[in-house]
Amino acid sequence: MDIGSLLGSASSASGSKAAQKAQETQDRFLTLLVAQMKNQDPMSPMENAELTTQLAQIQTVTGVDQLNTNIEKLGSQFNQSQALQGVALMGRDVTLAGNRLSFRGDHSEGQFELSGAADHIEVEVTTAAGTVIDKFNLGSAGAGTHTFNWSKPGFEDGAAELHFRVNATRGAKPVPSTTFTRDLVTAISTKGGTLSVQLASGGTAQVQDILSVD
Repeated sequence: MDIGSLLGSASSASGSKAAQKAQETQDRFLTLLVAQMKNQDPMSPMENAELTTQLAQIQTVTGVDQLNTNIEKLGSQFNQSQALQGVALMGRDVTLAGNRLSFRGDHSEGQFELSGAADHIEVEVTTAAGTVIDKFNLGSAGAGTHTFNWSKPGFEDGAAELHFRVNATRGAKPVPSTTFTRDLVTAISTKGGTLSVQLASGGTAQVQDILSVD
């Protein structure tokens, strides 16, 4: 059974239970009302206004139960939609704001965006604490998004958390840049009603923080 069918079945079961509860409440109320009318004083029968009030009460109770049923259905449909969205992300490369290097086998990958053309671009690779362990020149590039690969003996397995920063210039003037983290989605979670993804680097991210999916 696929996840859509499974979640759909759960939603249907939840809705059926709520509907059954509402029907049971209505049946009990009507039973009591009929008994009250049978045993009423013939000399002082129930007034129409009182009967109308009684019926309005059961309509209110039924309406509240129906509202709860509808809310449960909406919640279930939302969770199902989130789960399906998460399944579609499994095994996909995603782009997030940040500057962490993600490893692909024996090399890592980084991405950045230049606000304008640069004739000199230097990338520094750092530890999580900010210590520079390597730097290299990417030459020149135009405005836009650029991706690079990096590898170094001793860091091929991705065990260390590494980051990068970009220093771009055009002549003597710095060119503003924005860094991005590229990573692979390995698992999903809907815990707490919020869809999040587990990344190959070991981190997690909220789906709304994903900038693009490849």
